[in-house]
Amino acid sequence: MTDLKRRIGEARKYIRTKTSIRPDVAIILGTGLGGLVGEIKRAVHIPYSEIPHFPVSSVLGHSGELVLGQLSGKKVVAMNGRVHYYEGYSMQEVTFPTRVMKFLGTRTLIVSNAVGGMNKFYRKGDIAIISDHVNLMGDNPLMGPNDDSIGTRFPDMSEPYSRKLMDLADKVALENKIKVHRSVFVGVAGPNLETAAEYRFLIGIGADTVGMSTVPEVLVAVHMKMKVLGFSVITDMCLPDALKPADHIEIMKAAQKAEPNLTKLVKEVLRSL
Repeated sequence: MTDLKRRIGEARKYIRTKTSIRPDVAIILGTGLGGLVGEIKRAVHIPYSEIPHFPVSSVLGHSGELVLGQLSGKKVVAMNGRVHYYEGYSMQEVTFPTRVMKFLGTRTLIVSNAVGGMNKFYRKGDIAIISDHVNLMGDNPLMGPNDDSIGTRFPDMSEPYSRKLMDLADKVALENKIKVHRSVFVGVAGPNLETAAEYRFLIGIGADTVGMSTVPEVLVAVHMKMKVLGFSVITDMCLPDALKPADHIEIMKAAQKAEPNLTKLVKEVLRSL
């Protein structure tokens, strides 16, 4: 048994002492989805600090607990808060919770994040369905020895985000009169925001949004053959010719504006799975 498999097993064993739920869907509750925790029925809350080998977030606004229960008729496990690469964790540590959620039985991952919008047709508070990504984080959680019992050495990335799930999300959004975009997301290491020249570069390579998370989790999810659906909340506009200093209060207001629609979208997608 590899060290990774051992650590996953120890975390899973501990979680199963707390609940008998065998979840089908994993959810990473990033910005714009925090309120979803209150919607989970018969919820069991397990602090990350109690789970063997789990990293603990140091970022304001990111709780640190695993929540298992039922949502929209599905058994789910949700990460209420995530850790980021810029906090000093390795890519393997950042993605360890995603590994554990897969080994709890999940086959689908729904992930959300807060992003800067570089597409001039976007507005603060908009929701985007992630259609593809560019990894500019300077690292990859799949580097190092590969455990073939977990995933293949060279995972294919021709469809990192499930087209079927994207189409379902589009359908649900239309039925509920929720405006959504489809976006190419670029993941960067952070924690600083980008310069105007960097935004021009990112726009030039085809990106619509930029953020500091998600790509690592999606890479390991694909490695383990999970189906992925990603949502972004546009919390600030990053137009290089009209760049203004980022305002954390305005960013949180934009996230709060999007939260009711994104929560409804995820609940109805789950119901339709």
